[in-house]
Amino acid sequence: MRYAPALLLLLGAGASAQQVPPPAAAKPDEGEIRLHNDFGWLGRYQQANARVTGPVTIVFMGDSITQGWFDKMPGFFTPGRIGRGIGGQTTTQMLLRFRQDVIDLKPKVVQIMAGTNDIAGNTGPMTPEQTEANLMSMAELARAHGIRVILASIPPADHFPWRPGLDTASRIAVLNDWMKGYAARTGATYADYWSALHDGQATRASLTYDGVHPNEAGYAVMAPVAEAAIRTALAKPIAR
Repeated sequence: MRYAPALLLLLGAGASAQQVPPPAAAKPDEGEIRLHNDFGWLGRYQQANARVTGPVTIVFMGDSITQGWFDKMPGFFTPGRIGRGIGGQTTTQMLLRFRQDVIDLKPKVVQIMAGTNDIAGNTGPMTPEQTEANLMSMAELARAHGIRVILASIPPADHFPWRPGLDTASRIAVLNDWMKGYAARTGATYADYWSALHDGQATRASLTYDGVHPNEAGYAVMAPVAEAAIRTALAKPIAR
């Protein structure tokens, strides 16, 4: 059978196109893989938890602000003080690892500093009510195991560098107001880092390196607030 020249050209082009391999799909990064394989990142502190043998006074549960505290000022974490912060985490992820990283360590006190990444939507959009529900669940679990609770305010931020254009200040204010009221209703302690750090709706420029995360000077300002909150919490009766 004979083909017209134009048809031969089309057939040749089709054959050539079929021989070109499709572009390779971009490989997901480590964080993306972890979200699917270990959403709460339970593996992050499993070995460290196994090495805890002495009495634990307080566990600091939180996100990158808590993790950065340990990284930048390890001297604050004297024996009996344990940091369990993971950068980027939301309250949903913290709730998943709360038993392993807090309850099983049998601390006298837990400080929960969370909410920044909920507002940012790091694991998807979240309403204030959903964040509040997760905070309540962690506080209730702590009280059920005789652990006193410190609810830490979300530090001030008038923007998130990784979520440009997001209204952060008003949402931080809503959650902090709720935490302060919830702490008063339930006998928890409220640690007001916001007031110690703020300049208007932002963190004082001298206390942060990106408008969200404290630098060494910021953590130095936070330390007395934490010390006072720990003393207050330890003076309260064991929660039941």
